[in-house]
This record gives sequence, structure tokens and C-alpha cells, in this order.
Amino acid sequence: MPNIVAIVGRPNVGKSTLFNRLVQRRDAITDSVAGVTRDRHYGRVDWTGREFSIIDTGGYVEGSDDVFEGEIRRQVGLALDECNLILFVVDIDAGLTDFDKEIAGLLRKTKKPVILVANKVDNPTKVAEAADFYKLGMGEPYGISSINGSGTGDLLDKVVAELPKEQDTPDEEEGLPKLAIVGRPNVGKSSLVNAMFQEERNIVTDQAGTTRDTVNTRFSKFGMDFVMLDTAGVRKKTKVSEDLEFYSVMRSVRTIENADVCLLVIDATLGIEAQDLAIFNLIQKNRKGVVVIVNKWDLVEKETNTMRDFEQKVKKRLAPFVDIPIFFTSAITRQRVLKAVEEALEVYNRRITKISTSKLNDKLLPILKDNPPPMTKGKEIKIKFITQLPTHAPSFAFFANLPQYIKDPYKRYVENQMRKIFDLSGVPVQLFFRKK
Repeated sequence: MPNIVAIVGRPNVGKSTLFNRLVQRRDAITDSVAGVTRDRHYGRVDWTGREFSIIDTGGYVEGSDDVFEGEIRRQVGLALDECNLILFVVDIDAGLTDFDKEIAGLLRKTKKPVILVANKVDNPTKVAEAADFYKLGMGEPYGISSINGSGTGDLLDKVVAELPKEQDTPDEEEGLPKLAIVGRPNVGKSSLVNAMFQEERNIVTDQAGTTRDTVNTRFSKFGMDFVMLDTAGVRKKTKVSEDLEFYSVMRSVRTIENADVCLLVIDATLGIEAQDLAIFNLIQKNRKGVVVIVNKWDLVEKETNTMRDFEQKVKKRLAPFVDIPIFFTSAITRQRVLKAVEEALEVYNRRITKISTSKLNDKLLPILKDNPPPMTKGKEIKIKFITQLPTHAPSFAFFANLPQYIKDPYKRYVENQMRKIFDLSGVPVQLFFRKK
């Protein structure tokens, strides 16, 4: 089992900044607003040849009635259960607080090694101020600055020394399919992740925008093995009124770019809206596989053809790309959730499949010869050869005598024929017509 380190502390002491410093990426959103980090956020650290996972938790607040802070407390508890070592972060500028004392009391019950980290020691004159935290009874405080990195090397030396020895292993997620759950805020993305894992991996409330970071979680059950990316909801730019929301949107966009297949979640009670189409177009633009999930189907009043009619409406809005798997799910009852995931993995396999040149020409050329492009300026257009290009997403080159005269309607006809023959459901393809 890989070693796991959890970063805990009260809100706004710089936990996410420290997380970013240790993983050397801007993976966790940082903001001066307390409570920015809500879900557990995972990363990998490599120090002096030792690798370990690290969890950035939400700020721990005891005795609060706030719905998010109550969920954060529960998430911190889950992180403490998972980890081998704890980094307890305190703020040297704020000094020792009652919250720090409460958290120290909680950590004493875990019986796991705890390293006390005094953050925001931005200059040598502040080093002596860290001595006040000896009162917590958690040992020597390590004075660091997450912003400029001072002291983090000594801290990592201490972490590596305290972690149980283990044999170095390669990144287990390397080469696994990456599925991204995307959609507008509050359509049930995190609820779907929890339904898949049959445990509460992500915070779920009825307030839009609960998930702000992208949360990566490995799924290895029922013969399936992949990495699930649960993103913050993508809102219209006009609704991005705070810096925090802006970063969440950008993180979602980056997640789509890094995913192999996107599960686009639509709210069944609202139907497909303009923002759903904008996200779908972003998926298409990045040539990612796509599966549409119509969530909250349990809340819809049904008649004989309700599902068929809804599916037709969705495909009409997504046209001309209509060769897309659509699943009607309920995160509450887990209805069809795993079937949608199974199909997403099938889409991944279709997306990476290479079709041999001989198969392309044997299957497709006879059809195109029987139904050639319309003559233009009295000239006959002939497609003579087809090959797949060496790209990440399926792209095909069609060599013709007069490719400049082939119009979009015929290109769509060719694409539809390819989809029928080679089963490319859920996979955007690119067709290039070139001079032979």
C-alpha cells in the first residue's frame, strides 16, 4: 500500500498553498476566503527518491452549524482514517488559537504520527514566534513558508524519515482510462461519483458550486479500472462573479482537456439547456469521447414514451453529432449508473482503436464508389484511398482527385457510413479530404 500524508488544520492557514508547493503544481485552489477546499484533494510527492500520496483537506471547524463546515469535518475524518502521517498546519501570523487546541486534541486520538507545521514564516525574524506552538504538546513546530518554499525541504526530510519504509512502485494510474464527469453546477455530478463508489467520496449539498476543485479518484471494482475526475460545475461566464468561481471553471475546462471520455450530466428536471450545449461543444472541440447522462430521472413523471421522447429532444439539440450513448440515471437509487460507466469505458476503447488501412478501404470504398460526391462543374469526383492518421483521437484521410469540391453534406454522409460500419458511437472523428 502506498504511504499517504494528510494536511489538516483550521481554515485559511495555508494548507492548499502547502499542497501546491509539495506537489509542484497548482492542483488545489487557494484563496483568502476560508473554506475554499471542501473535498479531499489528492496529489503525489517525490522527495529524495521516495514517493507518497498527499491529501489536502478542508479547514476543520468544530461546533459550527454551517452545512459546508459540517461536511468538511466529516471529510477530514475520512482523510485521517486513510493516512499514515499527518501534517498539522498552524498560522504563525494568527498565533495559537482555541481552534488549534481543539484540532490538537482530535489528532492525539488518532495514534498516528503528527508533524506540526508553523506556516507563513516568510522571514527569519518570525522563526522565534513558532515557539508558542510548543504549548500544543505536538512536538517541535517546523517553521516554513508555503509561499516562497523556505523550510519545506527540511519538512519533507522529516516526512520521509517518519513514513514506513516501502518498495518504490510506479504510478498506478499511469495508462488508465481517465473519465471526467462534467456539467452545469448542481446537476448531481458528485452524487453520481458517490453512487459509483457506493461511499461518500465527495461532499454533496443542495447548493450549487459545492465542488470547486477537480477531484481525481481511482475506481477498481466489478472488473473496471479507471480514474474518475469529478469537476466543479461549468457556469456561464456572465455568472462567474468571484475569482474563486473563475478558477473552478478553468479547472473544469482543463479537466475536459486532460480526460479521455467525458460523462456529460444533464438535469432531467430542467432538460438540455444552452450551457449544456456549450460544454458539449467544448468536449467536441477537444475530440474527447462522450456519454450523456440524464440524471435525476427518478424525479420525472413518466408516461409510455417519456424516455424515448426525451432522448429525441436531446439528440435534436446535439445535432449533427447524434451518435452518442444516452443513459437515464438516478444517483439516489444508483439506477443505470454503473451501466453508464461501462459504456464510457467502451467509448474509450473505440476512441483508441486503430482501424487498418486495408479494412478501411475494403469496407468503405465500395460504398463511396456506389454513392460518389455530386459532380461539380461537370467534373466527376473520385475517392481513391483511405487511411487513419496517427493522432490521439480518430482522424482519417480521404485521398481524392478533386477534394476541394467535396461539400459538408457529403462529408457528414461519409462520417455516418463510417459510424455504421466501425462502431464509433460516442467518439468524435475528424475527416480530412486531400489531393491524391
